[in-house]
Amino acid sequence: MQNLQSFMETLSGLVWGPYMLVLIVGTGIFLTFRLLFWQFRMLPLAFKQVFGKHPDKKDSGDISQFASLMTALSATIGTGNIAGVATACVLGGPGAVFWMWMTALFGMATKYGEGVLAVKYRHKNEKGEMNGGPMYYIERGLGSKWKWLAVLFALFGTLASFGIGSSVQSNTVALAVENSMGIETWITGVVITVFSALVILGGIKTISKASSVIVPVMAIGYVAGGLVIIFNNLELVAPALKMIFTYAFTGEAAVGGAIGAAIRYGVARGVFSNEAGMGSAPIAAAAAKTDHAARQGLVSMTGTFIDTIIVCSITGIVLVMGYIMAGNTFGGETGAVLTIHAFDKLLPGVGGWVVTFGIIFFAYSTILGWSYYGEKCCTYLLGEKYVLIYRLIYIASVFVGCVATLDLVWLFADTFNGLMAAPNCIALLLLSGIIAKESKDFIAKRKSGELY
Repeated sequence: MQNLQSFMETLSGLVWGPYMLVLIVGTGIFLTFRLLFWQFRMLPLAFKQVFGKHPDKKDSGDISQFASLMTALSATIGTGNIAGVATACVLGGPGAVFWMWMTALFGMATKYGEGVLAVKYRHKNEKGEMNGGPMYYIERGLGSKWKWLAVLFALFGTLASFGIGSSVQSNTVALAVENSMGIETWITGVVITVFSALVILGGIKTISKASSVIVPVMAIGYVAGGLVIIFNNLELVAPALKMIFTYAFTGEAAVGGAIGAAIRYGVARGVFSNEAGMGSAPIAAAAAKTDHAARQGLVSMTGTFIDTIIVCSITGIVLVMGYIMAGNTFGGETGAVLTIHAFDKLLPGVGGWVVTFGIIFFAYSTILGWSYYGEKCCTYLLGEKYVLIYRLIYIASVFVGCVATLDLVWLFADTFNGLMAAPNCIALLLLSGIIAKESKDFIAKRKSGELY
């Protein structure tokens, strides 16, 4: 077992090493220039698609664009927004927050491309539901000779779902509840498994309905708590922002005092948090009701903005404020514990609970979102008849996660989650011409009045 642990640690280090990060971030940079900075030019319209009123049209798809975004965000906004940001700050220094922002800004172009291709190459299954995602746009967009790459993505996605999607999330919730409330992990396991089953067994429509309620409430609640801290400690905001921008280019306070640490951990945790390039979000995007692939691409890219530019920024700024208050030290803490203590220090009696409940709901929503991702990957590999079997195994893994020690599972989950990015980014680069063509077509049809 120790040998397996060492092997997985080495493999995970390689998967999340510089080559993979260059591929993921490089894809975003390439698409940004290929699309002439589309994500910045079209961001106002993108948010209008999410929150504005639209003509009453019966577009093809299973769920609304808002519901598809909430489903994607339910899987994206998770413990990475709390524990991941803290880890980045400890290992990379306050400057890591800046590089998380940069990763997100370019990652918006990646998420846009994923959304476009997801809708462009989706198709209906025998139940009349939409199937889509990287495995489909790899095979249908690049041709059957690339099916092996699609199979690899689906395999990695299925395996990752049982780790990063279910067991490690439920484990995080169980430990947080035990530490905060003294409730035994198996009791939490029963509760969270039952609530997960009630939603997951209903399929995408039930998952999207639950996500459309949980995601806005949990995100607004967490952001509101962070904003209260910021406004109550305004004198620390300017020094915190100055430190973030300064340390991003000097490497001060980073591991070894190197600028490379700030970049490495900021980029790595930024990618891990918003999942741009990972290929998970387009699986939900493919289910959206929309009249044009580019329109859903716009909706998809707002997810990266919300996840990193808004939610992660709140965590990062509060952490750096706490760092300054403590005399430029994180006190040897890291992960969720550091975030809990920082919030509690700056908002005594309440701040810690904001983070604790954030962890619970973030993790639960991730369980729901990833169940759909894993199901679609499994369906691609084995067919529709295995859907119920997958759901039951996935639900069982939720309980197992609450009562098991998951150090090795974390490594497996982290590795397979990273491996998903390689096939997806290759497809995005090879199909970038299609993404650009769909974007031009969308603009032309809006100008002609064919599309609203």
